[in-house]
Amino acid sequence: MANCFFLLVFIFCCILGITPNILACIQTERTSLLSFALAISSPSSLNWTSDDCCRWQGINCDAAGWVTRISLPSKGLTLKQGITFPSSKLALENLTHLAHLNLSHNSLHQSVASLPLSHLEVLDLSSDLLSGELPELSLSSSIQVLDLSYNKFTGPIPSQFFRQAGNLTSFRISNNLFSGSIPSSLCLDSSPLISVLDFSFNRFNGSLSGGLGECSNLKVFRAGYNNLSGSLPEDTYKAAKLEEVATPGNSLAGVISDRILHLTNLAILDLSVSQLSGVLPQNFGNLAKLKFLLLYWNHIGGSLPPSLMNCTNLIELNLLGNEFHGGYFNA
Repeated sequence: MANCFFLLVFIFCCILGITPNILACIQTERTSLLSFALAISSPSSLNWTSDDCCRWQGINCDAAGWVTRISLPSKGLTLKQGITFPSSKLALENLTHLAHLNLSHNSLHQSVASLPLSHLEVLDLSSDLLSGELPELSLSSSIQVLDLSYNKFTGPIPSQFFRQAGNLTSFRISNNLFSGSIPSSLCLDSSPLISVLDFSFNRFNGSLSGGLGECSNLKVFRAGYNNLSGSLPEDTYKAAKLEEVATPGNSLAGVISDRILHLTNLAILDLSVSQLSGVLPQNFGNLAKLKFLLLYWNHIGGSLPPSLMNCTNLIELNLLGNEFHGGYFNA
């Protein structure tokens, strides 16, 4: 009878739109979050005062009351003087079920001694004024999405950085000060699931080595506005799921290979402001999904292939500053 009574109470509350507070956060989780709040300069903006931390702003818990997600972008958070990121004073390592951490668009103003939490799946520290070199450590095997873009990181990417990152799907480090070579063999060595690679607006140099062709799930490859030279590796065209290839503002040379026609899912091709020459493949129009074709300021010549008329999804076509000759096709 008692069980039936509580069941009826639960159903009655649901009908009235009142959800009984069956689950609350675990006390140790609440304590760790409060330690985190005390380590930043503006904890009052978080308004973390109620008993149930699972209801706090930016916090999500699982059914058992473990904190699984912290999402606090653009909250004006700044670490107090003397506290580094990550730090034991932040107590984030005590949140053993935390899978998603988003502290982007704040002002952490720190170098990073390590990337926190071995069980994280998503880590977004973009636009946080972080600096220094990446730690000589491997990413954890659980990480799937890592965004360090729009910071002030310097130096090369450590050779062992991706060694254990077998579940990594998205890696974004654009708009930093990274240098050295781009680790294009990461799919071959460690991360076969990668779908997004963004190395743009850094100081990477040298030529792109082979390996991107092993990224069978790669959809987006961006490496624009670095100091790259050489040519786009031929095995890149094996990555048949590619939807975007953007390497503008480098010194990439050579011709656009006929093998680019294998990339039938390509929607964005931006090879502008480079040193490309030769002619466009005659069957370029086979890339029927193209929406943006940006080849301006190169040395590409010859006549435009009539097959370009097949690219009926084109939104922008920019061929300015090349050496094309002959008549243009009629629109």
